[in-house]
Amino acid sequence: MDDIVFFDRYRQTTCTEKVYGDKALRWTYGTMAGRIALSLLVKRIVFSRWYGWKMDQPSSAQKIAPFIRQYELDASEFLRDPADFRSFNEFFFRELKPEARPIDAKPGTAVFPADGRHLCVPDLSKADGLFVKGQMFSLAELLQDAALTKRYAHGSLLLSRLCPVDYHRFHFPVAGTPGKTRLINGPLYSVNPIALCQNIHILATNKRTITELQTEHFGTVLLLEIGATCVGSIVQTYQPGSPVAKGAEKGYFRFGGSSTITIFEPGRIQFDQDLIENSRQHRELYARIGDHMAYKATTENC
Repeated sequence: MDDIVFFDRYRQTTCTEKVYGDKALRWTYGTMAGRIALSLLVKRIVFSRWYGWKMDQPSSAQKIAPFIRQYELDASEFLRDPADFRSFNEFFFRELKPEARPIDAKPGTAVFPADGRHLCVPDLSKADGLFVKGQMFSLAELLQDAALTKRYAHGSLLLSRLCPVDYHRFHFPVAGTPGKTRLINGPLYSVNPIALCQNIHILATNKRTITELQTEHFGTVLLLEIGATCVGSIVQTYQPGSPVAKGAEKGYFRFGGSSTITIFEPGRIQFDQDLIENSRQHRELYARIGDHMAYKATTENC
């Protein structure tokens, strides 16, 4: 696969992604030996648990400073000083200062649930693919619930892909009252485009969690977290049944690249134009948690 290119909303230009573990990814998904290793070991939960354990060890903290330098992270955003993290995993699911990610306060809007690279599907019944034209996963396979599959068949979807270099906490895109999280077990393939361009169904079969968010203006919103290779676990920090504000923290991923999926009922949401246009080109849009991503659909703007 060629370089991974995305559009940066802030720089207003296309950028080439710096892929953490690029050589290993390309070997695993691009060679026969790599695919054998993938089948026998890499996709299995035991491998990711072992790697997560490795990133929990105190010796892993020595990776933090070089990682910040290599990927040009802004340490001034961190709530804690980099030297205070006791392991790489602790640094990986770091918290940020509140002012580092202001939440769009305009009423009737939805915000991005995570820092990352985003793709949208305004109408799932008309989806022509995500990363590659014509390649789309099955909603029924993703949700494992016949009633929800029927209800959201014409709904709108946002895929948010978090790279290892990103802030790895995920948030509520709109205000509401969340229910309990349902776990669907599965393998742990990579969610990097190197892997997804070969098999988009990874998103619908990997280990994942589903939460229903009851809202005043957006109906019932489905919030999914997708596990991936080397993700030790998906940790929920919210309280089911307790109302949450737009942009409030929902949880975090431990080590590894991961994704979230947000699904709205039909006719509830109108995505931002830059998100729509880049998605039509099967190109991700980089944006951060709290920034405007859509507004409530009305008769005037549908």
